[in-house]
Amino acid sequence: MSPLLEQDSAFFELAQRRNVLFYHKGYFSHNIVASMGEVVKLQLEVAGVSGPTRRKLFSSFIELAQNIVHYSSNALEPGGERAGEIREGAVCISRHGEHHVMLCVNPIATAEVEGLRNRLEPLRNMSVEEIRQAYKVSLRTDAPKDSKGAGLGFLTMARDASAPLEFAFHPRADEPDTTLFCLTAII
Repeated sequence: MSPLLEQDSAFFELAQRRNVLFYHKGYFSHNIVASMGEVVKLQLEVAGVSGPTRRKLFSSFIELAQNIVHYSSNALEPGGERAGEIREGAVCISRHGEHHVMLCVNPIATAEVEGLRNRLEPLRNMSVEEIRQAYKVSLRTDAPKDSKGAGLGFLTMARDASAPLEFAFHPRADEPDTTLFCLTAII
């Protein structure tokens, strides 16, 4: 067997051992996210995930994927009319015992790290009730000026998660202006 085929086989076996239900690393766009959403729905249904958990996982998947589409710093087409419509990142959904783990990784501009940290850190210390209240308040207010959505994504994931959101920033040595943003939600 060739070394490439051995690596492919090893990756597939690792994904099975880690109970990976869905994984995509590459480019994301609104159309790609819509197609992946259909696959995620079906995969969760086939895996026997309960209705309420499926809804939470699907909602969080959409939020994570939209985060990549809106904020990843690596665009397939950096200039022109369609600039930024197709951006790079990765999303993984796996099962760990009674819970599901959702992981998202995408490059962001290093200059945005502190702002993002300041938005996420308070969520780690909020109770579920405080998150629900913050969600309701956000529904009644205008989206933040730097937001490309309604500004509810992190609140939605934090509300649906069974543990505080985990996040990390990993500076890229080869690209000092770029940092990898990692976000994990346990549902």
